[in-house]
Amino acid sequence: MSVSSIKPMELAEKILKQESIILLDVRSKEAHTDWNIKGSSVKTVNIPYFDLLDDVTPALEQLPKNEAVYVICAKEPSSIMVAEALAEEGVNAIYVENGMRGWSEVLLPIKVADLSKEGELIQFVRPGKGCLSYMVVQGEEAIVIDASRFTDVYKRIAKEKGVTIKHVMDTHLHADHLSGGRVLAEATGGTYYLPPKDAGEVTYDYEPVEEGDVLELNGVKVEALYSPGHTIGSTSFIVDETYLLTGDILFIESIGRPDLAGMAEDWVGDLSDTLYRKYKSLPGTLEVLPAHFSSLTEQNTDGTVREQLGNLYKMNAGLQVENEDDFRKMVTENLPSHPNDYERIRQTNMGKENPSQDEKTDMETGPNNCAVS
Repeated sequence: MSVSSIKPMELAEKILKQESIILLDVRSKEAHTDWNIKGSSVKTVNIPYFDLLDDVTPALEQLPKNEAVYVICAKEPSSIMVAEALAEEGVNAIYVENGMRGWSEVLLPIKVADLSKEGELIQFVRPGKGCLSYMVVQGEEAIVIDASRFTDVYKRIAKEKGVTIKHVMDTHLHADHLSGGRVLAEATGGTYYLPPKDAGEVTYDYEPVEEGDVLELNGVKVEALYSPGHTIGSTSFIVDETYLLTGDILFIESIGRPDLAGMAEDWVGDLSDTLYRKYKSLPGTLEVLPAHFSSLTEQNTDGTVREQLGNLYKMNAGLQVENEDDFRKMVTENLPSHPNDYERIRQTNMGKENPSQDEKTDMETGPNNCAVS
């Protein structure tokens, strides 16, 4: 029996609109626990495919009646078979095309706000990886920050806005996902910027961006603020004196981990200094825009992931431990598992490896795990 399907992008848009979603995840319990689709409007039932091979009754007993059920697996085939079996039992079963592999590649542009000089700031939400990237649009030019490898999305938005991507910047050398920064800069004729303290082993040319550097697009300023701790070179950007792009240093519900380059004990002090001194000296009215989020539940009603800095000092658990020893213990003893293929991702972002497209997809499966638990 043929069944209908839904593209991962369409599923993401439904979740963004907070439409009710019944999701049947047929991956293993371990795979589901490690990495799954979340959202305030999403109800998930996890039953491994092998438990449904001969009989889908276990699913029928847990799924609501008379509602659409979206079936997802790792890559697609298993979800098709389960969806077909459910359809034979009268269930409106819809499989998710390309499974979690496809989910990991969704990238949604969402407008954050207008800027002071008639420009705008756009946040690109990648729900499958919890990655966030940004585009500052002003006049006929744009800056892209922390670009994912799906560079066509940024080029498409720039074309729609009638602007040229002039600068492309990374807040740090990423270890959880493949940066599209260099590729995007080369494709658009823009300049690629990277903090030099993270660039000691890179094999390509770049423009260094350091504390106090200011890029200006027709009156809108993007100012660099050195903020080490996640990496030794981590650099934040203040956009239009209103928005603080924190990279992987500060998230909405947590703080960045300092160990992905094997330097946790050395960098935890830098992390503390950035969070408890440097950021705390900034205006509390700044809107924090991080490079990652842990769950779609962190999204606001408009779909963006952001919060005022002053509010984070009241609600974020990682900002409530000012004693240095207690902070060090909290960070080093609460580190989650490493991101999938993180060391190879680092090597690729340094220019030392050139994986195929299929390899890139496999490298980026799984959660980002850039935050302290």
